[in-house]
Amino acid sequence: MAQSLKRIALVVAVATALSKVAGLVRQQAIAAAFGVGAAYDAYNYAYVLPGFLLILLGGINGPFHSAMVSALARRPRAEGAHVLAAVNTLVGAALIGVTVVLWLAADPLITLVGPGLDAQRHALAVIELRWMAPMALLAGLIGLGFGALNAADVFWLPSVSPLLSSLAVIAGLAVLWWQLGPAITSPQMALLGGIVLAATTTLGALLQWLIQLPALAKQGLHQFRLVWDWKHPGVQEVLQVMGPATFSSGMLQINVFVDLFFASGIVGAAAGLGYANLLVQTPLGLISNALLVPLLPTYARLTAPEDRPQLVARIRQGLMLSSASMLPLGALMIGLAGPIVDLIYERGAFDAAAGTLVDGLLMAYGLGMAAYLGRDVLVRVFYALGDGNTPFRLSLAGIGLNAIADWVLVGGPSPWGLQLPASNFGAPGLVLATVVVNVATCGALLWVLHRRLGGLPLGAWGRDTALLTLTAVACGGLAWAAAQLVQWPQGLLGLILRPGISALLGLALFGVLATWAGVPEAQQLLGGLRRRLPGRKD
Repeated sequence: MAQSLKRIALVVAVATALSKVAGLVRQQAIAAAFGVGAAYDAYNYAYVLPGFLLILLGGINGPFHSAMVSALARRPRAEGAHVLAAVNTLVGAALIGVTVVLWLAADPLITLVGPGLDAQRHALAVIELRWMAPMALLAGLIGLGFGALNAADVFWLPSVSPLLSSLAVIAGLAVLWWQLGPAITSPQMALLGGIVLAATTTLGALLQWLIQLPALAKQGLHQFRLVWDWKHPGVQEVLQVMGPATFSSGMLQINVFVDLFFASGIVGAAAGLGYANLLVQTPLGLISNALLVPLLPTYARLTAPEDRPQLVARIRQGLMLSSASMLPLGALMIGLAGPIVDLIYERGAFDAAAGTLVDGLLMAYGLGMAAYLGRDVLVRVFYALGDGNTPFRLSLAGIGLNAIADWVLVGGPSPWGLQLPASNFGAPGLVLATVVVNVATCGALLWVLHRRLGGLPLGAWGRDTALLTLTAVACGGLAWAAAQLVQWPQGLLGLILRPGISALLGLALFGVLATWAGVPEAQQLLGGLRRRLPGRKD
């Protein structure tokens, strides 16, 4: 079983890496074509509802996916095909209604999500939302189908399928460039560009659904017919898991709505958040999958009272490995924000002003990367203990805290006549608010576990985390100094060498200091990396 888990983790990691690289190339193409102009800024508001559904319902480890895995893994293929067809029919009917609502109510929905948008961006966002409305239906079908495939031990296709979405957008922009040339970057092309972005995004979701159909048929899990059978035990099991899980998972995504509400008064903020978030999510997604996939079954096997010492040790391992990987990465994001953004994005319509905006956002994201992954580790522990209510309640509280933090750090309507001094944080304040929420949630989850498990060695854990934090600060400081003080070559070579060599110097210092600090998990992580270096035989 251990070898099987390692194989699955490797398959998921490789597939995720390909999808993330394609996503980065897609974002580079969008940046070159539109920068932080109206087409992409409006797209972020139009995408928030369809994208929310695609992530929530169609995502790997989402509620639809998890419900299908749990229900079909224990059933024969013929019965599984019947359950999938019945759930597809029921969910599809409901999501067709959601699709119609998104199309008809696009105007008021954009007003709700982005009340501060100017007339041009509002009108663009309405058009783009109508083009992307069918993603509501496709999201549900994608999540259900890929859950069925995972239940049949098919892991590659679901993990690599987001690649198709990126390729569809890249192809659409390539055709647009072929037809218009440099004129694609002009403000006059915002409407056409926005339609192409929205239409190709929907096409990508359609491709994600279509690609799973042959695989489902090969596994004997697909039936091309409507099945109205909500009384089947398997269907009932799926619906019982799906409903609460969807509601709970959705709480995290509501924070995105809150951020965009406050961002709507800052021109280009939504576009900037999209660019910076992609830079963070690319390495974070890879490390998250590599860390969480092997740990989840381990937590689930250690829930008996006699296994508590081992569970506590594994919780520490997950938290320290997340800190040892995320703290230096976050420090590099802070110290090398400018060089990273210059290398990845600054070309075409993405000018220096856009770069300055994304620089600040990336630095703010860097502050919270360890808390982001640490929260995910702790939530999985609660799930393994059979407790989904505690993470849900804390997520609900986090929405309120996020709104308050956005209001304080960014500004906005003052309820009850309460006036606060004007904030100087601007768009980065949106990210800082999310960091505050993640840190607070981590602390609350850890304290509840401390009480539930009869005490955790929080003092020792805090000491080691502080040591890793100090070494990460040194890592980021050295990387920043190298990037600023060295005379780097001009042109593309300099753009590559500046962040690349500076990051390597910073990571080398982190490795030395973390080894000296004696944190076992950091030594384990660094030892694993050293064994993979060329020429190492130990």
